[in-house]
Amino acid sequence: MIRKLSSGKYRLYSRKKDPRTGRRKNLGTFASLTAAKAHERAVQYFKRH
Repeated sequence: MIRKLSSGKYRLYSRKKDPRTGRRKNLGTFASLTAAKAHERAVQYFKRH
């Protein structure tokens, strides 16, 4: 899940909520939406291999 921050950057969050905290894990902050999408694809790839 990618959200735009008030600073104009994009943050990648995990798809599921963390059961301990009830919040989503921060998987990185990126300057552009394209960079965030590319990293999300990499995360999904390594999650399954």
